[in-house]
Amino acid sequence: MSLSSAVAVVAEVTERIRRRSQAGRRAYLDRIHADAERADSRTRLSCANLAHAFAASAEPDRLAVLKEGRPNLGMVTAYNDVLSAHRPYEDYPAVIRDEARQGGASAQVAGGTPAMCDGVTQGTPGMDLSLFSRDVIAMSTAIALSHDVYDAALLLGICDKIVPGMLIGALSVGHVPCVFVPAGPMGSGIANAVKAKVREAYVRGDASREELLEVEQKAYHSAGTCTFYGTANSNQVLLEAMGLQVPGAAFVPPYTSLREQLTRQAVRTALQVRAGGERFTPIGELVDERSIVNALVALLATGGSTNHLIHWVAVARAAGISFDWSDVDQLSAAVPLLARIYPNGQADINDFERAGGTGFVLRELLDLGLLHADALTVNAGGLREQVLRPGLSDGELRFTAPPGVTPDPSVVRSGADPFDGTGGLALVAGNLGRAVIKVSAVAPDHRVIAAPAFVADSQEEVADAFRRGELDRDVVVVVRFQGPQANGMPELHRLTAILGVLQSAGHRVALVTDGRMSGASGRIPAAIHLTPEAAVGGPCAKLRTGDLIRLDATSGTLEVHADDLERREPARRDAPRPLGLGRDLFAGMRATVTGAEQGACTWLPFTDDGRDPDASIQTSTTRQELVKQ
Repeated sequence: MSLSSAVAVVAEVTERIRRRSQAGRRAYLDRIHADAERADSRTRLSCANLAHAFAASAEPDRLAVLKEGRPNLGMVTAYNDVLSAHRPYEDYPAVIRDEARQGGASAQVAGGTPAMCDGVTQGTPGMDLSLFSRDVIAMSTAIALSHDVYDAALLLGICDKIVPGMLIGALSVGHVPCVFVPAGPMGSGIANAVKAKVREAYVRGDASREELLEVEQKAYHSAGTCTFYGTANSNQVLLEAMGLQVPGAAFVPPYTSLREQLTRQAVRTALQVRAGGERFTPIGELVDERSIVNALVALLATGGSTNHLIHWVAVARAAGISFDWSDVDQLSAAVPLLARIYPNGQADINDFERAGGTGFVLRELLDLGLLHADALTVNAGGLREQVLRPGLSDGELRFTAPPGVTPDPSVVRSGADPFDGTGGLALVAGNLGRAVIKVSAVAPDHRVIAAPAFVADSQEEVADAFRRGELDRDVVVVVRFQGPQANGMPELHRLTAILGVLQSAGHRVALVTDGRMSGASGRIPAAIHLTPEAAVGGPCAKLRTGDLIRLDATSGTLEVHADDLERREPARRDAPRPLGLGRDLFAGMRATVTGAEQGACTWLPFTDDGRDPDASIQTSTTRQELVKQ
């Protein structure tokens, strides 16, 4: 596709989203504007309200806010000790309070959110809570900010469901300006490719549990985000593309002087965009169709996590904006792939940062005209400022331009010399429904497969069949009843090593599922998030082992060749999934959750009349037709 055509596609998709969202967006903005126009909390709230809010504050802070009318910042934190990425947040409130005082303001921890680690719960019952934790985080963020005594908020979160959850929650009180505050990645450990090989060896029985544990500890070894390009690090790229955090803050290591200065800069930024500040920018105004498209373009250009084709649909809907997978598919035809980070390459996130990082990629996309440069950001210089790289000079924070030429073209490429002319994610559709696939991590000769199906209703059934040797062939593994309504849509990360062993043995294999894969899903062609899901009678509920399935990521099709498919009765699970470990408490969410393409929302998306908007508006032009233009 020519550059002019690509720019036109981005403009067309953005305009289509704007038109589709017009009524809901207008109603959303009317609501947050009404909230913003209320009297200041110091006069709006009763004396008892205010006394409660600041009873525990240090005397100087209490006097400054209540008697002098100085700004007050709220912190919402996802700190805990089990998430390596969130461990550094333990020390952030003290730093933030200190910087706020220096800026003539005060700061309070408004509340905390739960933050679960998918790396701990993969393959366990706890994973059934993972997706729903996003909406719990959204609700807890809204609860924290419901105290309504904050001129701006600082959101301390990084990992998989935490960032989209916090963003959804913040948008529900969209009149409040918000700045995200990251904490940075852990240092590089054992190479991700080595880790994957040992996992496969363990599945084959060629490595012991002790050997596997040793390798895993070398991969995950300190505070900071995991170093592969999964959902957590994709979150960071999307936030930078949306201008919701300090430029270049995403991938600076924790516990460094530069990291502390970036945190202090986040406080200074929040004071600039706060209510009554010099650049008042409510988060509900900042997040519009332009910033949503910018996030999607950055996701596609870096080969980011498939999870965001659920999460960012929900984020958009929280702001009255509606897009679907057809929109993403068209954008993918227009956006070149500019980065290769594991599992879309061999480099880790620290290699990516050294090669130019997010700033380099954003600069290239801006120069190509594929980002909306006029979108609002929390930084005074707009999206062009977002490309800058932070550093220290005599202890002071300074920003410089990204390198003109990347020092490592095996990790990052310029817009004139991309790794691929199209983006990393694609839509596949056919008589089985609609699904997404991460094509950037799949070798071209593995993107088309036609093979008999092995149909299972759980990961455990697949693992048992593998051990019995029943999958030692060309096969499309179908794992159904894994969607939002069935069991909360857990990630099926346990399948990665099993399918990798089969592919390494020379078999042509693929996965089709109404569940999710890890943000680190890689070289196995996987049509995931299949909708409609089996639990609501989707076509995959009618599949039988032995049916011929064709997955073609090149043409964007997913078909089963079965003449009697329409006449078959959909399968039903014989018994309900066992409860316990907290899953009982989420029955209401499973009963009301929307489909994957509608964001798997357990709340009512904002519209002008309270109805759930139809987010499944599809376009007639396919990604493949656009690529040919």
